[in-house]
Amino acid sequence: MLDLRKKAKQTKFLIKFWIVAIMLLAGWYFLIKASEKKFTSIAKVASSVAKILPVDEERKEELATIFSIIPEIANDEEKTFLLLFQNNNELRPGGGYIGSFGILKVKGEKVISIDTHDTNVFDSGVETKMTPPFPMMDYLKVSDWELRDSNWSPDFATNAEKAEELYRIEGGEEEISGVVAVSTKLLPSFLEITGPVKIKGFPGEYNSENAIEKLQYQVEKAYVEQGIEEGQRKYIMKDLSKAILTRAQELSLSDKKRLIEKVEKHLNEKDVMLNFKDFKLQEKIEKLGWNGQLKEAQNDYLMMVDANLASYKTDKVIKRTFEYTVDFSREKPRATLVITYRHTGKAKNWYIKDYQSYLRIFVPDGSWLANSENLSQIKYGKEQNKKFFGGIVKVPVGTIKTVSFSYDLAKKVTLDDYKLLIQKQPGLDSVKGTIKIIDKDGKGSGYSVELKEDWEVQKES
Repeated sequence: MLDLRKKAKQTKFLIKFWIVAIMLLAGWYFLIKASEKKFTSIAKVASSVAKILPVDEERKEELATIFSIIPEIANDEEKTFLLLFQNNNELRPGGGYIGSFGILKVKGEKVISIDTHDTNVFDSGVETKMTPPFPMMDYLKVSDWELRDSNWSPDFATNAEKAEELYRIEGGEEEISGVVAVSTKLLPSFLEITGPVKIKGFPGEYNSENAIEKLQYQVEKAYVEQGIEEGQRKYIMKDLSKAILTRAQELSLSDKKRLIEKVEKHLNEKDVMLNFKDFKLQEKIEKLGWNGQLKEAQNDYLMMVDANLASYKTDKVIKRTFEYTVDFSREKPRATLVITYRHTGKAKNWYIKDYQSYLRIFVPDGSWLANSENLSQIKYGKEQNKKFFGGIVKVPVGTIKTVSFSYDLAKKVTLDDYKLLIQKQPGLDSVKGTIKIIDKDGKGSGYSVELKEDWEVQKES
């Protein structure tokens, strides 16, 4: 019996590892498997293994949902996936600058093809003649809305639709079955478990501490010194992905477990997001919370969304904190949000410069802005049943900048049934904050939060 339990436990970890590799890190996984033209039939063993896995009911339900997804993906119908690789060190509303993308074609258990592309090269081919949203023209100096800037919404379904639209306008011909966004934040997590790797033809080693900056330097600067053509400067990513996943396949069971736990953490923190055309399949993705959507809120709501505006990869050294106060002692409940940016960079270089961002805060529809401080070019708008207020924030190297919004909340936000949902922007590391709720008598209650995932609180009665 002990041997059977051990075998079941091992099978559980192996299954979840390959599920993650296939579904969520498809771009990396299939770069290796493309030459083999097939992958292990997880679906065939999943149902029998799920029955004997030694896990609690909540995990069984999660696994059952995952297992039900696999046959729908790995059936005999050909599917094409658009893979978006987002660099969160250059933060965009949907997670990060899309420097590369991939087109993955599968049929059943066979990989038909996998192609990766430099998004800048792809975007240079055709004018979309689509006017980009504010403030791309002014700060990014672009007159066409292109694939690399498609993730201008904090809602992934919106971004997936826009990415496919722009991809098609720019010459893409494939019928897309789904879109997957993957953050660079996964790279250090893999290397932390697999250990450092070396890439033939490139100097030094890539480890969990230096990989992102070293890779960034390679594709921004070093390729010129090495005589590599600009259109081929990101080919190293294929070799690096292959080396990492080869190591991952050779990991011990305990290390595979550690890797799975890290990937699950990234899923919960929206570093990986999925959107499928198949409605039933997407419903299951939503159930798992992997769809990166703007959520509906019955009462109060807040989401803080930054868009790096030509500030290189400066988000790597920007630290954010926030204070949110709701005052019900006024005639109309007044919310005040204070956000502090700390630019921890020491000096400007090829990687870091003065930070400028288009900051938007998403709040309940029906809210009205009363005042804002330390922002310029204030804008208003609506998206996904939310209202937003926005403006330009500038934070010079080595300084601290505090910005604030004060606004009257929508009528639906009341003290009696007060609930607050705060959503975390994809691509961000954890953000620490404080929340204070002042009742009609002027008495306050407070909370301290570390926003790693979406967070919700209900005032105690």
